Amino acid sequence: MATELERRGCNISGPLWSAHVLDTSPEIIAAVHLDYLRAGADCISTTSYQISAKGYAELGRPSTDADRALRQSVELAMLACERYAAENPRPIRVSASLGPYGASLHNGSEYHGRYAIGFEELIAFHGERLAVFADTAADLIAFETIPSLEEARAILTALREFPALEAWISFTCRDRFHVAHGEPFRECAALLDHSPQAIAVGVNCTPPRLITSLIEEAENGRSRPVIVYPNSGEIWDATTRSWRGESDPVHFGRMAREWYAAGAKAIGGCCRTGPAHIAAVREAWTASGAG
Repeated sequence: MATELERRGCNISGPLWSAHVLDTSPEIIAAVHLDYLRAGADCISTTSYQISAKGYAELGRPSTDADRALRQSVELAMLACERYAAENPRPIRVSASLGPYGASLHNGSEYHGRYAIGFEELIAFHGERLAVFADTAADLIAFETIPSLEEARAILTALREFPALEAWISFTCRDRFHVAHGEPFRECAALLDHSPQAIAVGVNCTPPRLITSLIEEAENGRSRPVIVYPNSGEIWDATTRSWRGESDPVHFGRMAREWYAAGAKAIGGCCRTGPAHIAAVREAWTASGAG
């Protein structure tokens, strides 16, 4: 979503990232959702990854504005689904996106997970946003780019207060075996087996070259379905403030076939991927005989 918003000229700099566009150009968000549906997506995620009361407080805005933005993000996704239903009646799911605590710091700390916050505070941070989404039409919660075993434990604890909610937890990983904070991904995957509300374990915002090994790690550590949505494989150069490498949808689709063969039950794209990547994944899914 953020990649497509940037391509359309939206300014997503600031503590709310892509959620800034909820204030300025919500119709563009609905249009991007629709592009992904037309590309073949079965599930779209809301523009809420970086929304939190903490982020809004930085802008001098009340927590009620954060709550309103969370609800608005779901409403825009549902609007896109309604528009798409007039073109194609296939079922679509809406996942309510929630990033880790590190995302609220907007300093890249979700990619190492070393932030100073206690376990009970982590539970409260995730719980206050879950309380809002529990009153929306979202089909499930997508906890994304989770860097550590401890934060996953906090999320599962927070979820217990909302027994009607189902969620996947998707981790960002630093190599073929470990999540960003350093714990074995296999151990993180196994943790989810203890929660009836955790419907899948995932990997996202991780280079494509690592995905097959991580699927195998998850398969050996859990019984939950595995979902993967890596980034494009490009690398951010902080010195030049630009991306290095290529984002090739055709190659991404070829790799998707490998991920399906390794056991992934759902595949998507994270940073620097777009509708063309999803179309390539859809083609790979169809070629696999699964759809």
